[in-house]
Amino acid sequence: MTQPGQAPYGQPGRAPTSAGRRLALRAASRLGLTLVALVIVGALAFGLLMLVTPSTDNARQLARTFDLEHGAPYPGVGAPYRFATALQATEDHRFAEEPGVDPVAIVRVAYGFVTRKGDEGGATLYQQLAKMLYTPGRMTPTAEVEQVALAVKLKYSYSGTEILRLYSDVAYFGHGFYGLADASCGYFGVRPGSMSWPQAALLAGLVQAPTTDDPIDNPAAGLAREQHVMGRLVAVGAISQADAASYLRTPLSTLLAHAGACRG
Repeated sequence: MTQPGQAPYGQPGRAPTSAGRRLALRAASRLGLTLVALVIVGALAFGLLMLVTPSTDNARQLARTFDLEHGAPYPGVGAPYRFATALQATEDHRFAEEPGVDPVAIVRVAYGFVTRKGDEGGATLYQQLAKMLYTPGRMTPTAEVEQVALAVKLKYSYSGTEILRLYSDVAYFGHGFYGLADASCGYFGVRPGSMSWPQAALLAGLVQAPTTDDPIDNPAAGLAREQHVMGRLVAVGAISQADAASYLRTPLSTLLAHAGACRG
C-alpha cells in the first residue's frame, strides 16, 4: 500500500530536491563564468595579435611589386560583375557582411579539428589576399593566425571593390597567367569585362588549385571546377538552374578557342 507522500510502485519519484537544484545552478554558474573568462582571454589575445601584426596600409605597394615581379600590369582592371560574383559565390559568399573573417567557418573548422574530421576550409577572400601579400609561401599555423588579423585590417582599410581588385591583380590562374587581365586574355582572348558567365566561372574556380585545374593542361579538372562554380552561382541566386545547364553545354574547346587573341 502506498504511503502518503510516496510515489506509486514503478513510477518515478518527485522532482529533484532543492539541494539538487542548488547543485545544478552552481554548475551552470561555473560554466557561465568559464565562458566569460574564455571570451575575455580570447579578446585580449586578438587585441595583442592586432598590435603585433603589420599595418595593411602598404597593400597596394605590395600588389604593385608582385605584379612587376611576374610581368603583370598594375593596377589591373577592377573585378567585373560576373567574375566578382562567381568568385564570391564559390570562395566567400558572406564577403559583403563578414568582418574580414567568417565566424561560421571558424566554428566549423574548430569543430573539424576537435572531431578530427579535418579542416573544411573557411578562409575568406580577405584572408586569402593577406596570404598572397603578406605571408606568401608560409604554410604554418602561425602564418594562418597572422592572416586572420591581417584580414580584419584589410576589411576596414579598403572598400570591397578595392579588395576584389587587389585580389584579381595578384591571384595566380595557372598556365603562367598572373592577374585577371592576363588570365582572361591568355585563356579566352577577351578582356575581363567581356567574359561570359562560363568563362568567369572557369577563372573563379582556378584560384584554389590553378595548376591542378588548369583547363588547358587538365581539361577534365578544369571542367569540374567550372561545374562547381556554376552550382554555387545557382545556390546564391545569381543565375538560374536552367541558365547554368545552358552555359555548361558550351564545350571548353569553344571557351578557349581564341586564347591569347587580345594580346599586343
